[in-house]
Amino acid sequence: MRPFLYVFHGLTGALSSEPESMRQTLKDLYKGCMKGRTMYIIPYSMGPLGSHISHIGVEITDSAYVVANMRIMSRMGKGALDVLGTDGDFVPGVHSVGHPLGPKQPEKAWPCNADNKYIVHFPETREIMSYGSGYGGNALLGKKCFALRIASTMARDEGWLAEHMLILSLTNPEGKKKYIAAAYPSACGKTNLAMLEPTIPGWKVECIGDDIAWMKFDKDGTLRAINPEAGFFGVAPGTSMHTNPNAMRSASGNSIFTNVALTPDGDVWWEGMTKEAPQRLTSWLGREWTPESGVDAAHPNARFTAPANQCPIIGDEWEDPAGVPISAIIFGGRRSDTVPLVYESFDWNHGTFLGTVCSSETTAAAEGKRGVLRNDPFAMKPFCGYNIGDYFQHWISLGQKHGSKGNLPRIFYTNWFRKNEAGKFIWPGFGENSYDLLLSLHVFPNAGSRRVLRWIFDRADGVDNAEETAIGALFGYLKTICTCSLGSFCLICSLGYVPTVESMDISSLSLSNEEMKELLKVDRERWLEEVLFLGVVFFSS
Repeated sequence: MRPFLYVFHGLTGALSSEPESMRQTLKDLYKGCMKGRTMYIIPYSMGPLGSHISHIGVEITDSAYVVANMRIMSRMGKGALDVLGTDGDFVPGVHSVGHPLGPKQPEKAWPCNADNKYIVHFPETREIMSYGSGYGGNALLGKKCFALRIASTMARDEGWLAEHMLILSLTNPEGKKKYIAAAYPSACGKTNLAMLEPTIPGWKVECIGDDIAWMKFDKDGTLRAINPEAGFFGVAPGTSMHTNPNAMRSASGNSIFTNVALTPDGDVWWEGMTKEAPQRLTSWLGREWTPESGVDAAHPNARFTAPANQCPIIGDEWEDPAGVPISAIIFGGRRSDTVPLVYESFDWNHGTFLGTVCSSETTAAAEGKRGVLRNDPFAMKPFCGYNIGDYFQHWISLGQKHGSKGNLPRIFYTNWFRKNEAGKFIWPGFGENSYDLLLSLHVFPNAGSRRVLRWIFDRADGVDNAEETAIGALFGYLKTICTCSLGSFCLICSLGYVPTVESMDISSLSLSNEEMKELLKVDRERWLEEVLFLGVVFFSS
């Protein structure tokens, strides 16, 4: 197999097969790049210290911003060095903002090198090199660079999974607890789901992780997961005490805010934090701002970095080195039509297929124009460190290897964002005024999602409360039969298992019978269009 590297140059991601040429380019750029700055060497553990699922990294950087964020996002320092020892394995990373300082040269407000930005991964040698950017995953090399792009390659080679998934626990009134992992593209409400506040009497939700899951099979064939991160790097706009109070409480202290606006008294603010904007702010660009300015005060992808142990609903098991046993995996995306509210795959292979066809309407957190349908397999398109077809095969191979033990998680697909003909969200939680519409770009309604999670819990617990899907048979409505010859391979005929009406707790939800039908409707013509779209995606890849 030829070595290759994964490169982000500027805003464009690309695969290359010339790693030595890139090494030379970076070597030339790195010469003198830290002049006038402090070099920091950061040993860190991704995952609980000493866990067999965790791995060690070492990042060299010239950015104090990176050091402060990595202190929150990883288990950094002596503990990681003790685990590493004198001959342990680690993933090396080098980062520079690419802006050396001469004698008495003033510092920039945001040092970077706008003309030369490279975020480079060498999967075969497990190395990361970043130059020119000081922001987020481009600079915090333990996050997407290590925890997904490099780790996904390690997982392929070693037989485990490194996924862009939250982890939560759900406990029913009888005290039975199950763990769920879920993958959603950016700005589809993943953090909100991870920090859900249950309102169904007797049910309890706890957060294990909000973004990334590392999962390994134990000797019994159970898939066990850890959160490799120690903090939350969440999208700020749309986050409020109304939409995600636990995220707000997590960031109430010991936190870092990036590209947000500032109030006159030095507090932070972003769009969606309050129903009414303050009358005067300093924008993320450092300019005076008023509600009449005509632009956002905070960047649409502004972030907060907060310690996970400050989350009010963090589970005790989030630091368990053994990991937590996963009973269900959920895929989803932002789709205003076509895709039903929830359905379950027939088996692991079918669930893998559901992961490959995951798609979402783009937002500011993803590359591309807002509102354009974008295929994002497993929510890993920007983060997979090797050939995506081989990645699909890796999932299938793990199912073949461990499926005989009967402990594979069940796999589901959800869509909270279905709209009616008037363009209004159907699922409860979204209002019609501009404030609620702003929030809808970032979150999904908590009130309804709890009911869907309860149905998923029951399915994972073996409850027979579903029926196989034919056209229009979702939740028992419009029970017609498809007569096509494709059988179980027909997307239109067999989406998966769906809830029966009786199994869904929709008490206190303001849903009419017609609205529920619309949420669950399978439109034959739209699914034919979907098949054509997927054909283009697969055969053009």
